[in-house]
Amino acid sequence: MKITGIELRRVAMPLVAPFRTSFGTETERDVLLLRVVTPEAEGWGECVAMSDPLYSPEYVDAAADVLRRFLVPALPSRVDAQGVGHALEPFKGHRMAKAALESAVLDAELRAAGRSMASFLGATADRVPAGVSVGIMDSIPELLDAVAGYLDEGYLRIKLKIQPGWDVAPVRAVRERFGDDVPLQVDANAAYTLSDAPHLARLDEFGLLLVEQPLANDDIVQHARLARKVTTAICLDESIESAAHAAAAISLDACSVINIKPGRVGGYLEARRIHDLCRAHGIAVWCGGMLETGIGRAANVALAALPGFTLPGDTSASRRYFTTDLTAPFELNEGHLDVPTGPGIGVEPIPDVLDRVTVSTEWIPL
Repeated sequence: MKITGIELRRVAMPLVAPFRTSFGTETERDVLLLRVVTPEAEGWGECVAMSDPLYSPEYVDAAADVLRRFLVPALPSRVDAQGVGHALEPFKGHRMAKAALESAVLDAELRAAGRSMASFLGATADRVPAGVSVGIMDSIPELLDAVAGYLDEGYLRIKLKIQPGWDVAPVRAVRERFGDDVPLQVDANAAYTLSDAPHLARLDEFGLLLVEQPLANDDIVQHARLARKVTTAICLDESIESAAHAAAAISLDACSVINIKPGRVGGYLEARRIHDLCRAHGIAVWCGGMLETGIGRAANVALAALPGFTLPGDTSASRRYFTTDLTAPFELNEGHLDVPTGPGIGVEPIPDVLDRVTVSTEWIPL
């Protein structure tokens, strides 16, 4: 496929409410979009890097810079999605930027072929169960009201963000209010250390699906030790940046669940490799979210329709984060999201909305 050029587009997407985690609070998503232009079709990709290097070392300005200076110029004029990975392999890290570029090329390739992302990845479901991630709140009553609202909307799984000082008490309150039948899990975003194991073990009584990334992202060994000290399943997120990382974690018994975020692992092709590896080893996987717009959400929903995704993901409806999405909104239907069936990711940005939220554009000819 011959690529004419690539557009880098920055958009500012206000969130419907502040989203607070153990590493910070977001009120607006500073999103970098990529548009790949070919004679046959255009393709879209979304970079999930945040404004600041808090979740990972990557951040939006750096992603735009490395794309502009290194990644885009490294592409041959004729390339497919598989070839993108090979062309970018010499450059260390920057997986979120690489994922956005690969995704945009893949979208254009599939649109030109008239094939859906779900079909290409090997999806077996036409809809996926939706969970929701609930940020850290100022008070437990505020948290309970938020959870009640999400359950009323039909979400099938609740995830609570936790940190030291906001963990056992809010989890207990949610269990007491809504009972043991609500699928519930927690996410620490690496806020604890192994010395906190006795405290984290107090979560065992609440019948959680899992505790996500309790320890540092670069310490799989300590997660293996923690897994022997608690009965709640350990899920790794930030620690898994590739299929090789996943294989190491599995061999060490550091986790029994993995959260697959395509942006974090370098793209949907690597995400599929991790899915296949985990499925072969009996490791449950689910699709995480990074507050994506409809562009990134469409591709995530397609990935979550693969057979190994046995737990509800953070593939929430558009209204969870945005009053107006960039695409036609994803809406809950009996707790599920429909998998797009159109060519490529199956959705298009709405021109008027895209223009309204665009901060800057840059065209890079190839």
